[in-house]
Amino acid sequence: MTGGRSELRPGRTTEAAPAFAESADAALVVSIARWQETALAEVYRRHGGSVYALARRVLGDEGLAEEVCQDVFLRLWEQPERFEPGRGTLRSFLLVQAHRRAVDRLRQDTARRDRQIREARLTASTGYSLEEEVFELTRAERVKQALAGLEDGERVAIELAYFGGHTYKDVARILGEPEGTVKSRIRAGLQRMNRSLAGWTEEERS
Repeated sequence: MTGGRSELRPGRTTEAAPAFAESADAALVVSIARWQETALAEVYRRHGGSVYALARRVLGDEGLAEEVCQDVFLRLWEQPERFEPGRGTLRSFLLVQAHRRAVDRLRQDTARRDRQIREARLTASTGYSLEEEVFELTRAERVKQALAGLEDGERVAIELAYFGGHTYKDVARILGEPEGTVKSRIRAGLQRMNRSLAGWTEEERS
């Protein structure tokens, strides 16, 4: 794996190394920081299927899901210090990373499709003005900024629910949190976003 991508693939059977089979996740990450490839293989054996399944649900494409899965574990190999055991489980950490990367990929594809649609509108209709196009782009950017300003728990829950298309129950299962907690985070996050967007609107009017 050194100097390149892992050869791990979703669905591939990975034997657990005897030295790490009984190790806790946090201990495995410490070993990964010491360039122990067998420790990474054990982490993949435990969590690779869940990471791939989440990416596939978000993207709806096996090939893209594999790429996201590979990126998540490559990043763990290259930056193991980013995982902080005190902030949650390794499984939750990997799932959050997978979802963020999958959503980013989805946004890229969506932005490309939206751009094509806008270009088609401009070609087909003289009534669609440049000012309207700029307004749409600005509004989308402000929504993105409002989302980025949320706390991690609120932002991830909203991304899973609204960009990933998951139900509250699905989000709770993915994050390993009670459904009531997830609902509260989403509600609080949406309220924060609404206040941010309302503030920008007032600034424009004044």
